[in-house]
Amino acid sequence: VVVEDQPDVSAVLSAYNQQGDPTLYEEYYSGLKNFIECSLDCHRAELSQLFYPLFVHMYLELVYNQHESEAKSFFERFHGDQECYYQDDLRVLSSLTKKEHMKGNETMLDFRTSKFVLRISRDSYQLLKRHLQEKQNNQIWNIVQEHLYIDIFDGMPRSKQQIDAMVGSLAGEAKREANKAKVFFGLLKEPEFDVPLDDEDEEGENEEGKPKKKKPKKDSVGSKSKKQDPNAPPQNRIPLPELKDSDKLDKVMNMKEAARQCLPSICFYTFLNAYQGLTAVDITDDSSMIVGGFADSTVRVWSVTPKKLRSVKTAADLSLIDKESDDVLERIMDEKTASELKILYGHSGPVYGTSFSPDRNYLLSCSEDGTVRLWSLQTFTCLVGYKGHNYPVWDTQFSPYGYYFVSGGHDRVARLWATDHYQPLRIFAGHLADVTCTRFHPNSNYIATGSADRTVRLWDVLNGNCVRIFTGHKGPIHSLAFSPNGRFLATGATDGRVLLWDIGHGLMVGELKGHTDTIYALRFSRDGEILASGSMDNTVRLWDAVKAFEDLETDDFTTATGHINLPENSQDLLLGTYMTKSTPVVHLHFTRRNLLLAAGAYSSQ
Repeated sequence: VVVEDQPDVSAVLSAYNQQGDPTLYEEYYSGLKNFIECSLDCHRAELSQLFYPLFVHMYLELVYNQHESEAKSFFERFHGDQECYYQDDLRVLSSLTKKEHMKGNETMLDFRTSKFVLRISRDSYQLLKRHLQEKQNNQIWNIVQEHLYIDIFDGMPRSKQQIDAMVGSLAGEAKREANKAKVFFGLLKEPEFDVPLDDEDEEGENEEGKPKKKKPKKDSVGSKSKKQDPNAPPQNRIPLPELKDSDKLDKVMNMKEAARQCLPSICFYTFLNAYQGLTAVDITDDSSMIVGGFADSTVRVWSVTPKKLRSVKTAADLSLIDKESDDVLERIMDEKTASELKILYGHSGPVYGTSFSPDRNYLLSCSEDGTVRLWSLQTFTCLVGYKGHNYPVWDTQFSPYGYYFVSGGHDRVARLWATDHYQPLRIFAGHLADVTCTRFHPNSNYIATGSADRTVRLWDVLNGNCVRIFTGHKGPIHSLAFSPNGRFLATGATDGRVLLWDIGHGLMVGELKGHTDTIYALRFSRDGEILASGSMDNTVRLWDAVKAFEDLETDDFTTATGHINLPENSQDLLLGTYMTKSTPVVHLHFTRRNLLLAAGAYSSQ
């Protein structure tokens, strides 16, 4: 899959023509290595970032110019010096031993076309430049200029810990410029409607407008306040669907139910005997239905309340109903179809992503077969199959306002769709490997994507631009969650770390260590005070989000250099760890009353 904007392969590779003497490559590299290792501590950490990109490009240059034995010996001598998080890339590299292998290899091409980004202080850069020019070491200097993008900043060099936190992606760090654009991370104003009083509330609260105060401490998060959030996008920046009466009713229910507790209780839904292979889970916002996507290409929907799932009657039966009757919505449902489980058939490959629409009328599923399907939860039939990805689609999600949805897949792009269009409205291209997870920002103006290139990107729905690139994970990203106030993003990956990002400033502001395996699920509680993470290590962990985000020093200095001093000990933020017997956690969901629902399939290894 060659993404459109990639230059012609032969043109890309021909940059490797101006080569030096192949026998001297090891000498060049070890000379530079000695120089860096003997430099002052403050520069050494920064300059060490050069080892990996130079190693790769020098190796590829040797291979391209058919010096196979020199390339092999170069690889064997120096590949052990590279940081552990490049293991997977090095494995791919070690299999490229002939010029013709380079033609069809995507990873290789990406490495070639996207300049590897290093962030280095001016002092360290001057030191390097002086050294290379004195040595007349043109070969390395050529590579630095041709293939690396050095983002130079003024100020103190960064420490090893600061650098380690930010590096590790396929193309190095993000340029500082990439995270400068303004992002409207505030929430849209909620439509106004009155919450009717319950009987028991009436005694003490007769004054008008009082019941709105039933959510104590909620205003501090600004979620339902009447004022326009200064960081919010204009209300009509992207067209959003009108609220139906049923949606308003639902919001009222939501406000009434919102409860405050200390630590949430956790209710775990274990899929037993799921020999079909559970690959995706979603739970409706009101926690009434749960859906599982399976490797046998089925989508299964369960009711988790005593209310059974029913389909609408046939057209012939519907015509007999008195449309004016009060209980018309009840009459149109066919009692004969009532059951706890509905199985939806249609995909022809494992189902990797599922998402309920906010109004619970629709369900999305995406699959290895390259399609995203929209199902009706009134008739339990497939309404549309969206074809655009020609390869597996790894994730899909409805916008918090319905109507729009996003999908991401093996073709390395994410697509924005509207339910009534066959073609995508936007294509978000820029990742260098599979897009593994996709999430809407709470205001629906932005989409976050996580990728196997180990970066997270934030895209503007309005124009399709990439407005943030977050690097720091050391493995493919498998989970994303926005904080309810829209200011922060939490990301989880195969490296077992949860990273926290300040969207407005474009900075990493936290790292939560504790999980020992891939993190497949992340969810903030409704009030934004707790972050729950679920992992392949069979645990759910709860973290104190308030503490993680309080008193962040995001002054101009940190924003300018991208330095942030992460607190050494994330254990202070850990509120609890909950083990399952042998069930990897694939989904988490906070109910409106702050009960945490978790789901996964029991695995009997």
